[in-house]
Amino acid sequence: MIKTSAFKLGVAALALASAVATAGAADKPLAGTTLTIASQNDQFASVIAKLAPEFEEKTGATVKVDILDYGSLLTKTQADFVGHTKSYDLITMDIVWAGQYAENGYTVDLNDLMKRDAAELQLDDIYPATLKYIGQYDGKQVAFPFAGYAAVLAYRKDLLDAAGLKVPETTEDFVAAALKLTDPSKKIYGFVANGQKGPAVAQDWLQYNAQLGGSVLDADGKPALNSDANVASLKVYKELFDKAAPPGAVDYDWGGREESFRQGLVAMMETWSVGAPGYYDPTMSKVVDTVGISYTPVAKGMPVKYGLGGWGMAINADIDKQKQEAAWTFIKWLTSPEVHKEMNMNGAGSYIRKSTLSDPDLNKKYPFLPIIAKSFDNADGDYRPRIAQYPEIQDLLGTAVNSVLVGGADPKAALDEAQAQAAKLF
Repeated sequence: MIKTSAFKLGVAALALASAVATAGAADKPLAGTTLTIASQNDQFASVIAKLAPEFEEKTGATVKVDILDYGSLLTKTQADFVGHTKSYDLITMDIVWAGQYAENGYTVDLNDLMKRDAAELQLDDIYPATLKYIGQYDGKQVAFPFAGYAAVLAYRKDLLDAAGLKVPETTEDFVAAALKLTDPSKKIYGFVANGQKGPAVAQDWLQYNAQLGGSVLDADGKPALNSDANVASLKVYKELFDKAAPPGAVDYDWGGREESFRQGLVAMMETWSVGAPGYYDPTMSKVVDTVGISYTPVAKGMPVKYGLGGWGMAINADIDKQKQEAAWTFIKWLTSPEVHKEMNMNGAGSYIRKSTLSDPDLNKKYPFLPIIAKSFDNADGDYRPRIAQYPEIQDLLGTAVNSVLVGGADPKAALDEAQAQAAKLF
């Protein structure tokens, strides 16, 4: 009798254990799964790493974030794709890599997953420009946007007021103001931009180039690096560096440029909106009470368009279907309205949703959000062409523009050489 009761208790215990295990599996559907992300070291990276335990608590999956500088991210992920080593499950993809990803099939085409989960994604709440430009190429959605950046003008209200200047609305006014505001005796400079050889100087110059009417490609989609408009804009860029930039700016990348503004050396800086939260942070900024954010100026007679940049989250096409679904679950979680607000309350400076940019809490903390919203509505994501050859073109321009700034090379001669090399890519 005792043995029978013990047997029944044992069966009941096993049943309970099985029920608990089943419930646990249901509550943590991704338990035992590890997702490794290759992330650009922008402000969102540390925030994603900080919030990752929330995803683990929700799903059971462990998320590891490998934070890399721009060059290392490009090199390591390219090697992973080409070698099919599956080191990374998720990759933060720069907007300008979309063509290369699409043509080489590096990442999962998300179109079917987006259609399946459209209601969950709340696609109507996402700015169309971020969906179009950040990850979409030739009909394929090779990444899902999670960090949209607007090109904005950061400026010192006190310095412009003291000089009797309005916030520049045209590129011509911007150049004139930069020259007028420069006073080396007071260690105040009117302008700063990236000058460092490579992606840094290429990306910054291309923004000014677009505002001045230049373009990397002609109407047929072929390289036109040495067009008259491009040569003219490079001359303007050179003049600004020579007459209005801080000493050493020719060696600045994004970090140096941002720091010079936060430390109060610079009156005006065109930049990505992702850096703006830092200007209002007294632990890193000396311009908290004097900073203003506005739209990037456009040359007289040019259509009003604002540069769009940013990052998408891509899924490595080499990983198995089960891992792909887990990675997609992470993307949906990361870009959900609730988590996206939390990301930005933590200073990620990464926007894709209308509801996020109109959120009262975020607007109270960051008063420049309406500038980003209007910029997204008038976005130009192709001033840096999102073609497969872009990384090579960026390298060519990164060398050419820097040679003009540092070595005094003639702008036309430098762009003629870059054009000759670019033509070979096509």
